[in-house]
Amino acid sequence: MSNDHATASASIRLMQGVVYRDSDEGTWLTLERLGAGVRDHFATIGVDVVVDEAEGYAYLRSRPGEEGNEALPRLVRRRALTYNVSLLLVLLRKRLVEFETTGGEGRLVLNSDQIVEMLRLFQAQSSNDARVVDQAETTIKKAAELGFLRQLRGQRDQWEVRRILKAYVDAQTLSDFAAKLREYAGAVAGDE
Repeated sequence: MSNDHATASASIRLMQGVVYRDSDEGTWLTLERLGAGVRDHFATIGVDVVVDEAEGYAYLRSRPGEEGNEALPRLVRRRALTYNVSLLLVLLRKRLVEFETTGGEGRLVLNSDQIVEMLRLFQAQSSNDARVVDQAETTIKKAAELGFLRQLRGQRDQWEVRRILKAYVDAQTLSDFAAKLREYAGAVAGDE
């Protein structure tokens, strides 16, 4: 495969979504070898190629508009997320931090029941448990569609938390969320 073909192929894979070292070794090797050409290609249209060597993923990010220049149209669309999906992503990110802090190596894998329990704490009290579980399962599927969870092959109930979540939910978001939780806990305690 020629360098031009490899660069074009890697560029297309990045436009399709996040590239992971462990699941797309060919594209990853091209990014390591010919990354400058791929970055130059996207730079002309105001898009940065972000490669996180330590975590093993790469993705595209639109550059912020520069002062004095008209903003370019966005290649990478922003997505409006529901409350439940946003909540799940923050909870998963928090769990990923805990996993890494306690010396967890490899990948964080949770089963559906663990994820449902994480969400249940933030659901309005409901006597209809089946409805709560259905809503949580819908939220899990949406997080998987967005690429933040990956169902383990041959294991219907096991979900890997993808490390791209670290780029999407940053430390500031986690800090803001923790403050809101303390506020919420204080309000609930005051009501009792």
